[in-house]
Amino acid sequence: MNDDNRGAHPVRTRVRAAGARAGRWLSAGSYIRRWLVLGIVIGVVAGLGAIVFYEALVLSTRFFLGLLVGYHVPTPAGEGDLAGSASYARAWLLPLIVGGGALLAGLLVFGIAPEAEGHGTDAAIAAVHHNPRGLRLRAVLVKIVASALTIGSGGSGGREGPTAQISAGFGSLLASLLDLQPSDSRIAVASGIGSGIGAIFGAPLGGAVLAAEILYRDDFEPAALLPCFLASTVSYTVFGAVLGFSPLFGYVGGYRFTDSSQLAWFALIGLLGGLLGLLYAKGFYGIAGLFRRSPLPRWAAPAIGGLAVGVMALFVPQVLGTGYGWVQKGFTVELLAIPLWIVLILPFARILATGLSIGSGGSGGIFGPGMVIGAFLGAGVWRLFHPFVPSMGPDPAPYVIIGMMCCFGGISRAPLAVMLMVAEMTGSLSMLAPAMIAVGIAWLIVRQRDDTIYRSQLRNRAEAPARRLLAGLPLLAAIRTSRAMARPRLVLQEDLSADEARLALEGARVNGAPVVDAEGRFVGTAAESRLGAQRTHQRRVGDLADPGAPTVSVSAHLDSALESLTEASSSWVAILDPDRRVVGTLSISDLLGAYRRELLASVARVSGLDTGGGTYELKVPSDSPAVGRSLGELGLQKRALVTSIVRGDEVVLPSGRTVVQAGDLLSLVGDVASLERLGVVVSPRATDGRRAVSEAG
Repeated sequence: MNDDNRGAHPVRTRVRAAGARAGRWLSAGSYIRRWLVLGIVIGVVAGLGAIVFYEALVLSTRFFLGLLVGYHVPTPAGEGDLAGSASYARAWLLPLIVGGGALLAGLLVFGIAPEAEGHGTDAAIAAVHHNPRGLRLRAVLVKIVASALTIGSGGSGGREGPTAQISAGFGSLLASLLDLQPSDSRIAVASGIGSGIGAIFGAPLGGAVLAAEILYRDDFEPAALLPCFLASTVSYTVFGAVLGFSPLFGYVGGYRFTDSSQLAWFALIGLLGGLLGLLYAKGFYGIAGLFRRSPLPRWAAPAIGGLAVGVMALFVPQVLGTGYGWVQKGFTVELLAIPLWIVLILPFARILATGLSIGSGGSGGIFGPGMVIGAFLGAGVWRLFHPFVPSMGPDPAPYVIIGMMCCFGGISRAPLAVMLMVAEMTGSLSMLAPAMIAVGIAWLIVRQRDDTIYRSQLRNRAEAPARRLLAGLPLLAAIRTSRAMARPRLVLQEDLSADEARLALEGARVNGAPVVDAEGRFVGTAAESRLGAQRTHQRRVGDLADPGAPTVSVSAHLDSALESLTEASSSWVAILDPDRRVVGTLSISDLLGAYRRELLASVARVSGLDTGGGTYELKVPSDSPAVGRSLGELGLQKRALVTSIVRGDEVVLPSGRTVVQAGDLLSLVGDVASLERLGVVVSPRATDGRRAVSEAG
């Protein structure tokens, strides 16, 4: 082992120790303290990440298109409102530049972090649902550079996907470092998605709502909303402090909805927007499927796509880059200077160009192109009909804005968030009321076809893997992890070589084990398949371990442990004490065994009761004489049974030693006389707290 590695160990050890202390401090605090700290930290990093990516994209665009091709793309009002070049100085070079930038991005992505390919937002959504600790920092760094190369050289893509993956990746890192509970880990990653997008688009409210809405096709994640509000506000403030607070497209026009006849045109745009959104999703994934099935090496496919986009741009320059500058022209009468055939063909050309640029394996977002597609749909409707329908008005801006909202709002299955974001980006809150007609129609069309642009979305919260299992195992919330865990059969030291670790796994007859540092703190998990696949067998097992592997706190309950198990790539998770030291392991069989034992014990307790009983639910008041006494002291014997106690957000599985506290909600089973006697014991006014008494027999 070299001296550099030895010197790095104490640093990593100190970082893990600091993370363990910070995690304990957050876990011991209130919900407000926890999310005030996490929201601010995630927001700051999201804002800084958005700045870094924005500047990298500007630099890349100036070099590839400006310096090499001699073409300057138009920019929106919030970024200088530059008119852009009228033609290419070196048109012959354009296809080579777009293809070359995509080739560099492909080599980078598929050589270092293949998960950085594509549009990024889907990967972040998948992480929220399946493994919120699984986003690698390496993929985030690769995403920044690869996306800047892809879009800056002229590829059709948006900048929201890379920014979302940057900040979501940091949320994932926090979840692992601080050993957050699975529910908090998911919210941390979701907050990263919303705050990153809110910063880069200058739309903090829309970004926050998007993080809660984009996770599901037909549902909403209310638990993520307030943390996302804080993180998105902070990220927007950090981004704006450096690059300005002006809306991306400035304050567009002064439209006021005063003519109800315009609703018919908005409804038409909504209808067309829903159909165009479906075409966008089908076209994008259809092109992506063709590239995946092609015999081309994965790293070479983006170059072919980029070359094709460069050829397209010789005739339709509006397909290059983000396209936001062309949308800016669509808000004014400058739209009339763009040939009508380009306005009409551009939505379809953008779908093709985005599929070739990003679907081929390039790196960039699909949100931005979706808004450009919708913008020119609205512009096309206005250009076609306004000469014959004076009531449409002389201003194309309302139709362009409505098109942006409905096209992507429908196919993303996040209509409310997209409406708010476009309103913030254009400074046009007055458009929200008429937009509801168009967006509602587009959403209904997409929902009828049951499609979405984000394939990692679940249908609703009930489809989450852990929630499906928890619905059938309600007692898990009352059983401590410490009652189910097993002693670890093997714990590996991080300084072992891969060969030594593999031999240890074979000797213990296990296919994986937790890895710890010199202080005994958890580093990650090592799988036999990963160790055996390495070319250099003398590499340290600590470098090969998965640091994002889910873990469970020894003080957690089994419902939380089940969530971690559903996220794990193996059939077990490590159990950690407050200092992040491994104290046990938990497998599915351990969990189900503990559940079965508890269920049998509960059945035995219930079967010992006399027949002719009923059920009773009672909240213990603060002045009850039972407060501070154990259930055994109440003298119920076998004629009544306390089945569960709800104490705040916790479900307590009672025993004779369980001490009653003020505010406890007791669920009881027994004969009515015993239940009434219990009411007298607990409180003279117990009958006031009765929820239900049911007679049996």
